[in-house]
Amino acid sequence: MINTESKLAVTSRSFSKNKILRKELLQQYKNVKFNDDGLKLQGNSLIDFLQGCHKAITALEVIDDDLLTKLPDLELISKYGVGLDMIDMQAMHKHNVKLGWTGGVNRRSVSELVISFAISLLRHVSESHREVLSGTWRQHIGGHLSGRTVGIIGCGFVGQDLVKMLQPFQCTILANDIKKHEDFYKKYNIKAVEKEELLANSDVVTLHTPLDDSTKNMLTADRMSLMKPSAILINVARGGLLDENALKKMLIDGRLGGAALDVFSIEPPEDEELLKLANFIVTPHIGGSANEAIMAMGRSAIEGLDADK
Repeated sequence: MINTESKLAVTSRSFSKNKILRKELLQQYKNVKFNDDGLKLQGNSLIDFLQGCHKAITALEVIDDDLLTKLPDLELISKYGVGLDMIDMQAMHKHNVKLGWTGGVNRRSVSELVISFAISLLRHVSESHREVLSGTWRQHIGGHLSGRTVGIIGCGFVGQDLVKMLQPFQCTILANDIKKHEDFYKKYNIKAVEKEELLANSDVVTLHTPLDDSTKNMLTADRMSLMKPSAILINVARGGLLDENALKKMLIDGRLGGAALDVFSIEPPEDEELLKLANFIVTPHIGGSANEAIMAMGRSAIEGLDADK
């Protein structure tokens, strides 16, 4: 049955451009406003876009108390994507706005990207690619991912999916998480350790935590200095989890083997020196940008519109 009463806004540009998701949403809601102009909605432009709407599907837009105060008609927000760091949950509760959200729907897309980063860095794929394009033909001697020690900071949806993907590589896996996942750790022979022990003993360190007051800049210069000079660091979670300037210095000085970042504290990143380093891989926040993940996130967001029932 089509909902003809609620006025709905879709702020996400990628959702709005997806013909299949649009069709499936319009099968359930008649009065829908899409972001067809591909606008980056923030501040007053976001308020204007959402004005008069009862429900919204949002992605990376900031939802805070000021915005909700100016949107008295808004009753529900359904999240397109997995992170909730852009949404002020206290403000949502204060204004009695419900949340539709399902965690981990893009987990396989993200964990596969981690595997690709790890192998690319260990085998110097990106560096070799750059050299060939610049006219240099030489072989780099890399190493296997197989048999390495992988440290996973944040063993939730993505972290646990990554553990499953690593099984054929026969890696030793260390994990650090504020939650106890004892049964899961036992099943996959994972050792739960403190961050310092994980950093000191891992060949590959990968981050999978949300960004909040407890995780912001959790990998300081001092903590990263514990890592092996041959180790690699991967962040496909959230920008702001590590000190990017300290990371750059370690890569330049040879105190870290390599790094791959899909997320940055400021996006697009502005540090050209970091981006051009041979032992650094950069991607433009594509962790969830697989067709399968986009469809899963979109359908989850559509289902989340019924969170008020």
